Amino acid sequence: MKKRTNMCGDLRKEHVGRQVTLYGWVHRRRDHGGVIFVDLRDHTGIVQTIFSPEETPAAHKVARELRNEFVIGVKGLVRPRPEDTVNPELSTGEVEVVGTTLHILSRALTPPFQVEDDTDAGEELRLKYRYLDLRRPVMQRNFRLRHRVCLAVRQYFDREGFIEVETPVLIKSTPEGARDYLVPSRMYPGKFYALPQSPQLLKQLLMVAGVDRYYQIARCFRDEDLRADRQPEFTQIDVEMSFSDEDDVMGISEGMMATIYREVGREIGLPFKRLSYTEAVGRFGTDKPDTRFGMELVDITDLVSQSEFRIFREVVETGGIVKGICVPGYAGASRRELDELTRFAGIYGAKGLAWFKVTEKGLGSPIKKFFSDGELERLRDAFSASQGDMLLMVADAPGVVADALANLRLELGKRLQLIPVDKDELVWVIDFPLFEQEEGTLSPQHHPFTAPRDEDVELLETDPLKVRARAYDIVLNGNEIGGGSVRIHDGSLQQRVFKALGISEQEARDRFGFLLDAFSYGAPPHGGIAFGLDRIVMLLAGEDTIRDVIAFPKTQKGACLLTDAPSSVEPRQLKELGVKLDLG
Repeated sequence: MKKRTNMCGDLRKEHVGRQVTLYGWVHRRRDHGGVIFVDLRDHTGIVQTIFSPEETPAAHKVARELRNEFVIGVKGLVRPRPEDTVNPELSTGEVEVVGTTLHILSRALTPPFQVEDDTDAGEELRLKYRYLDLRRPVMQRNFRLRHRVCLAVRQYFDREGFIEVETPVLIKSTPEGARDYLVPSRMYPGKFYALPQSPQLLKQLLMVAGVDRYYQIARCFRDEDLRADRQPEFTQIDVEMSFSDEDDVMGISEGMMATIYREVGREIGLPFKRLSYTEAVGRFGTDKPDTRFGMELVDITDLVSQSEFRIFREVVETGGIVKGICVPGYAGASRRELDELTRFAGIYGAKGLAWFKVTEKGLGSPIKKFFSDGELERLRDAFSASQGDMLLMVADAPGVVADALANLRLELGKRLQLIPVDKDELVWVIDFPLFEQEEGTLSPQHHPFTAPRDEDVELLETDPLKVRARAYDIVLNGNEIGGGSVRIHDGSLQQRVFKALGISEQEARDRFGFLLDAFSYGAPPHGGIAFGLDRIVMLLAGEDTIRDVIAFPKTQKGACLLTDAPSSVEPRQLKELGVKLDLG
């Protein structure tokens, strides 16, 4: 057969009368009383081909052998479909190809699931037969979207004077946060490389080297517990700029996101909103708020601190807080629904959920008797509640209250369809704490190379939890898609931060000596950001998991069902590496 003249999904009425040669997979075969209809599929779409026993007996004979997923070549004439058979759901639905020549290029076993968007196959089956899953039109669209996003990113940064630099995949282990994947060295027995969690230190060294503006679409690796939006290996858009501050990096980032949106035929408003970390947590209970809808958290701690309701009062007396949300039009919720919401809040540590229904008679609740008329009126005013609304409240430690109400807000926003699905909102969260504390130990909120705010530097030794970072996260519809900071470029300040984290000078020298040495040769002020490419494409594609925008992802347990990785290796390989297994 001749070479392909057209793609299946490209044929339209203007092609009527043309001889075409098509290649693809049999999507579906139908025998209608002698005439055989074959839906032919490639990555561009599906076109109907027909084979008649009278007009093309040889091709028809071959068509009788066809089954789903056979790979075939078809030569034929494009003609208009009869009006009563036009398929408006297909881009090619006004035409069909009368097949004159048909070749079977590859036969196929019956696939374990239908290669179509509405497959009922479970995810494990799809991942085991990923090469079949990737044939589905929705997956083809996802990966072409990912390609276009990457292309737009590269073109954008090129226009802005950045250069792409590839950093190594085998690096020194400098663990902080998630665990490293370690790679034993055959040439240096007993020593290990690490796979990079991020090119963080390498891109800072590029700034010391005078590269000035760097970007990379980088592969990264983290040996951590997995969720729907996490993978052990992932891709990030990595950016670093010399002689820059927060506004410079955020401005470049906004331009990149606007470019990506234009590439997919959508627009976003510039500049993006900015919220301080304190404001984000205060209003939404989280540092990655979905700002597309209201139902913000209201602090009523002072209002209820002297109430007769013992639970509220005792929480406040022991340093806790009381906050709530006003759910519009939800006063008709049943007791069963409220019990379900109480259990939901309990997942996030809340010991209970107090509620008031706003009726024409005022606030109604089993705990109403513990509040005076004046307190009830002030409660209603605090929430700006209207008749028919529901007030839901949590009293506990600040972190528990924030976590429970943040998740309750999102859950109810989805249930009650309060979140506009046709609207995207991007917001910056800034002024994070430089450190966080768990069980008395300080750790960096982002990473230990983030610069503190100039006015907070003197608090490093006296009150480190009050030090604010020159850090910024970018959030899309409640999903963190990127984060960055202005970096420390002064060795003495870096040592002070290490000391606050309990990292001794010797440990700092052992782990980060190459960075500290580089700073001593003249380091420019610099800052950067890293975006989760997988997560951005997932959100643009409307998918619920990044596994649907990664060609060969791992399961939530970190396994590749397609290749059966991770797997055992031969003893000979371990011996060459000087590695012995102790699985006891």
